[in-house]
Amino acid sequence: MSSRLYYQPMQEFEAYCMPQFQTLDHQKHDNAGMPVTQLSILNSHDQYCTLESSSANGSYLFYNSPSTVSFSPNGSPASQQDSHSYPPDLHQSPDTYYGSPIGSCVTDDVSDFRTKLRELETDLLGPDLGIIESIESTFQNGTCIESPEMDNWRQTMEAISSRDLKHVLMACAKAMSDNDLLMAQWLMDELRQMVSVSGEPIQRLGAYMLEGLVARLASSGSSIYKSLRCKEPASADLLSYMHILYEVCPYFKFGYMSANGAIAEAMKDENKVHIIDFQIGQGSQWITLIQAFAARPGGPPHIRITGIDDSTSAYARGGGPSIVGKRLARLAESVKVPFEFHSAAIPDCEAQIKNLSVRPGEALAVNFAFMLHHLPDESVSTQNPRDRLLRLVRSLSPKVVTLVEQESNTNTAAFFPRFQETLNYYTAMFESIDVTLPREHKERINVEQHCLARDVVNIIACEGTERVERHELLGKWKSRFRMAGFTPYPLSSLVNSTIKSLLEGYCNKYRLEERDGALYLGWMNRDLVASCAWK
Repeated sequence: MSSRLYYQPMQEFEAYCMPQFQTLDHQKHDNAGMPVTQLSILNSHDQYCTLESSSANGSYLFYNSPSTVSFSPNGSPASQQDSHSYPPDLHQSPDTYYGSPIGSCVTDDVSDFRTKLRELETDLLGPDLGIIESIESTFQNGTCIESPEMDNWRQTMEAISSRDLKHVLMACAKAMSDNDLLMAQWLMDELRQMVSVSGEPIQRLGAYMLEGLVARLASSGSSIYKSLRCKEPASADLLSYMHILYEVCPYFKFGYMSANGAIAEAMKDENKVHIIDFQIGQGSQWITLIQAFAARPGGPPHIRITGIDDSTSAYARGGGPSIVGKRLARLAESVKVPFEFHSAAIPDCEAQIKNLSVRPGEALAVNFAFMLHHLPDESVSTQNPRDRLLRLVRSLSPKVVTLVEQESNTNTAAFFPRFQETLNYYTAMFESIDVTLPREHKERINVEQHCLARDVVNIIACEGTERVERHELLGKWKSRFRMAGFTPYPLSSLVNSTIKSLLEGYCNKYRLEERDGALYLGWMNRDLVASCAWK
């Protein structure tokens, strides 16, 4: 999900890279000996920093790590860079897991309150006491007149004292949204003491959201996202990470099963089936469908798959989509299914009818699984590649079109509400992983770092064309499909029951709901993935 989260269980699975982020420098001191937080602005050639917990007490060690991976269903590659984690807090003890706490400045003593605010502001601004003067203006005759600004200060200090990580993350994002960079930098320093890749779900997610905030402040989000490419990743390790995520979370199985079920239902009486898969990646979705067609009463149809791919995915695999075609052809031959494969090595937004190898006499299915949200829409480009592609597909008169997308709203949202949406969405996902894999499980850390962090950073740190993670809620997708001329295709009750059986093997906090002709898979009260079909 995340960069397009889903699993490609091919034995030769090639790879992606883990983010190596950058960070704020730790506190330095000015001439008066006061601590001053400084921000390191790194260019695309500098090394980035990534959080890595080294012990149970939350301390950090410097290290040089091999390449790490990112997770993308289209097989997006990633580059290797050495990374460094944060230095240890020498004053930290096992009893203060996140570092020395900062006490609340909320007090009944107005004079003491004012003094603490002065000390805090002096730490931040040195001799510039403009903010303190504005705060002092709210005190009259020894009485504090509560203002919105003062109330925000109070709540933020209480959140820091109580280790309310969500509140502090939101406060930091709000400061950045308001262009209050001094406040944002100070809160980043506080956050760094509160996050941990081996802590609770919110602490682990917080580590990556913090990196996104730092990258946004340094305007380096795009270079981080693009640097997560590696030419020759440790494919065995990568396969293991993705296999773990695929097994512990049903989101990706749900997406594949629902889409394949709709296609199988639509094609149950067809003798010639053509499937166009935009961004085919490793082609793993079609393994189970080919096997299902092989067992179809009356014999299997002739199946032809057109795999749309770009140079990035080909780079990760070590070759173009023809490699995927050969793998699927071997499988089809083994189960006696007539099979052809056509590759189109082009970006999705550049697809034309001539690239799609459409033939008369074939029943056409088009698959959009975890990929449409990567296309720019009218808010990014006047060409609107997102809607253009839907209109192109509609002109082909397909028998069924499948859509699987994350149920999140990060496309046109401004930075602050987008940050809040990302926090809520990925909190649910990290919590679902936490139920299955112990926190001390090293593979869990790898799964989250390698498969989820890249998307989080892109959503938070990037804008315009540089932000490629642009999710929309299903209601918006429905509007786009209807405007392109599609009508809903009802999902099979057999598919629903099969997915319900799948969920029985997982935590009972997962839920499956059918609403308005679509299937929603969620964690507790949060929808995470939506699936539907069109014709």
